[in-house]
Amino acid sequence: MTHSALDQLKSMTTIVADSSDLSAIEKFRPLDATTNPSLITAAANQPENRALIENAFAQAKAEGYANDELIERTIDILTVKLGAEILKLIKGRVSTEVDAALSYDTEATIAKAKELLALYKQYGIEQNRILIKIASTWEGIQAAKALEAEGVHCNLTLLFGLHQAQACAEAGVTLISPFVGRILDWYKKAENVSSYPVEQDPGVLSVKQIYHYYKQRSVKTEIMGASFRSIDQVLGLAGCDLLTVAPNLLAELEQDTREVQLQLSEKQSQASSEQLFDTLDRESFKALLEHDLMAFQLLQSGVDGFIKAREQLSTLLRQSFGYDAEIQA
Repeated sequence: MTHSALDQLKSMTTIVADSSDLSAIEKFRPLDATTNPSLITAAANQPENRALIENAFAQAKAEGYANDELIERTIDILTVKLGAEILKLIKGRVSTEVDAALSYDTEATIAKAKELLALYKQYGIEQNRILIKIASTWEGIQAAKALEAEGVHCNLTLLFGLHQAQACAEAGVTLISPFVGRILDWYKKAENVSSYPVEQDPGVLSVKQIYHYYKQRSVKTEIMGASFRSIDQVLGLAGCDLLTVAPNLLAELEQDTREVQLQLSEKQSQASSEQLFDTLDRESFKALLEHDLMAFQLLQSGVDGFIKAREQLSTLLRQSFGYDAEIQA
């Protein structure tokens, strides 16, 4: 019997659904799932989630929120409600993102993380099933360090460089999400090429570098490749701790019958030699980030993109509940 590429991959790597689409999660039954503002906005546009939105709005209103704070609280409640629904379908964890507008504010990020966890607790969800998702800015990494010290598990996202990965390891975060596809997109544009063979794919190579760096040094932080553009990229990282994959690519992997080869293992990592930076502080981290044009640009554009997605969700909710008209009145 021929096993699909997806089945073979699952024997090497933990597969995570990069989606807030409950029907897709139910179909593919991944161990874990990840969400972000763009995915939450997409889910909010689905008619089957109308009741969740109405319940979130009603809860926020009952809690006494009004005006702009009512919409912001509704978004947080909706995000957690979707996370709780996802957790009914999977055995593992769901990643829930802190408002990206707080990415450069350590204390505000910590406070928002605790608000989200308190909401999950209201719905009977244990803290160990939640990964608080935070952008890999210096301030975000320090927030994660403080949260991890209190037993809150974090997923550091928008990660594009080894210096970010090292800072996350030093902070003792649970998991990082290096973005494969966005790195590829940046290099294709910068170098004016249409494609790379997977062996030379800059995004794939970046995750491999981080993987080898971590395994050589017995770093406990898990690596979850994210933001894939093709199943070739996904299969190019077979053996990575985790891979978070969109439903359309999961469907392709389910139909693909090629033999999947292990690409990453701890044994392979011992033969690799990766650069070692001195222990990072704010100044050295910022200097390394600014020196890496790709990581610098993608981190900021990623934060901006997630802020924009949350603003779109805010607009959707305002229109949905006639809230703009209410303000004007």
